[in-house]
Amino acid sequence: MMTPAMLTGQSEEHLVTLTGNHRLQPEAVSAFLAMQAAAKEAGFNLQPTSTFRDFARQQMIWNEKFVGLRPVMDAMSQPMDISTLNDEQRCCAILRWSAMPGASRHHWGTDLDIYDPDQLPEGEKLQLEPWEYEENGYFYPLTCWLSANMNKYGFYRPFVSDQGGVAAEPWHLSYYPLAQQAEHMLTPELLLSAWQDKEIAGFSWLSCHLNQVFKRFITLPNGVSSSCIG
Repeated sequence: MMTPAMLTGQSEEHLVTLTGNHRLQPEAVSAFLAMQAAAKEAGFNLQPTSTFRDFARQQMIWNEKFVGLRPVMDAMSQPMDISTLNDEQRCCAILRWSAMPGASRHHWGTDLDIYDPDQLPEGEKLQLEPWEYEENGYFYPLTCWLSANMNKYGFYRPFVSDQGGVAAEPWHLSYYPLAQQAEHMLTPELLLSAWQDKEIAGFSWLSCHLNQVFKRFITLPNGVSSSCIG
């Protein structure tokens, strides 16, 4: 059973090493390694680019985006000018691509971002933008292979399409047997508790509208899609 500290990225007790600095829960590691081996047989070099991320890291990302120290992307993955936005507009713009501190699925040790370094052209830097994984993108063949096979190993895409909340993230995989438990356990009340004595940019607006934020950006629609993105 995950504790509140585990759910909100303030504990690392639930994690083991996947590779290098990448960590997940033990069951998720085993499942990913099995899927990675199958992908290798199919000609893909399936690798993680991001796994566990703690509260402090998510807090830094969030706060720096809110004050303009990091770019905030629009629906077309282009940097926005947030200088004229109010707190509500800033929070919603950031939430399209980045979770609030304590609310990231990367806290759970169940979720990871993936790519195939062998398919990344020489001199190109990984962007983690939808076009890289969609038709005509570098990783489209891997996207299709995962769509056809990841469910066999317990994985799915929580952000398979843009439904007005979080933008589509074809690179983001989640280990369903564990992630579904965390989804049900994370609540607005638990998140507010994790924010006590923490500097959270936009706190005044967020704390007053957290139920709506959960409904739009955190609570996922029913159903798990494995369709190929095109």
